[in-house]
Amino acid sequence: MRGNKQRIYIAGHNGIVGSALIRQLQHRDDVEFVIRSHQQLDLTRQADVENFFQQEAIDQVYLAAAKVGGIHANNTYPAEFIYANLMMECNIINAAHQAGVQKLLFLGSSCIYPKLAEQPMREDALLTGTLEFTNEPYAIAKIAGIKLCESYNRQYGRDYRSFMPTNLYGPHDNFHPENSHVIPAMMRRFHEAKCRGDKQVTVWGGGTPMREFLHVDDMAAASIYVMELDNAVYQTYTMPMLSHINVGTGADCTIRELAETMKRVVDFTGELIFDTSKPDGTPRKLLDVSRLKKLGWQASITLEHGLRDTYAWFLQNETRYRK
Repeated sequence: MRGNKQRIYIAGHNGIVGSALIRQLQHRDDVEFVIRSHQQLDLTRQADVENFFQQEAIDQVYLAAAKVGGIHANNTYPAEFIYANLMMECNIINAAHQAGVQKLLFLGSSCIYPKLAEQPMREDALLTGTLEFTNEPYAIAKIAGIKLCESYNRQYGRDYRSFMPTNLYGPHDNFHPENSHVIPAMMRRFHEAKCRGDKQVTVWGGGTPMREFLHVDDMAAASIYVMELDNAVYQTYTMPMLSHINVGTGADCTIRELAETMKRVVDFTGELIFDTSKPDGTPRKLLDVSRLKKLGWQASITLEHGLRDTYAWFLQNETRYRK
């Protein structure tokens, strides 16, 4: 700490989660950011990360850096996904410990849970079944991150916490036509159809699967809220070897409802077509967020409001996504 300011390192500050954390914290006068771009610091290089922590006198870490992508990317590049994510987590968590950083928040993903986990998925479903094949390498890396935090807490008395969010969306999302998740992919498809004057947009599947979506600003607010809770309060609702917390809205919607909301937000006036010859995927993915509610936090941004906010950001940054 320098003066009255907490020196906070946000790993992955340019990504969807990291940039949301910056937005939430930048107006506070008790915070001093420590940030590095990938060009300035390669988080997969152990010696570089250790030197960085030794030099910077960091007080808190938000570990939001990750190699991420949709089903296509995860299935095509499994080696890169497991290697990069394991290396980043190991290097940052261990270097933080070596530098005496007491507080760290590791940000993961709901894909850590078994493919056939009971709905809604509770924290204690972790490691009770087989993971979804297409993103297993990424999920394994995120599970390892949780266990790294728990191990440093047990052995060294650190206060390293883990957050597992549901499907995130918002400003700085990835709108790539092949590697993006459902909301940015659908938003781009509707927008481009509107610009071309198309009469219809086709959505894969019958529209019946149910998904939960959390605006990234809610995710950031929850992260800061839980990071700043007294450790005794945090430990009241967690266990040493089951310390992660789900982050979500506690509510889901069908893909059809999402598509209808997206149509309204983008102001696409054509017809929605559901291609039932395409796969629907898992029938439902919903997180149990009762732990988080007991800690005193719950989401506040509705899906439609969040989509409108995201679409406004997309329109301002559309040129970077043009082919």
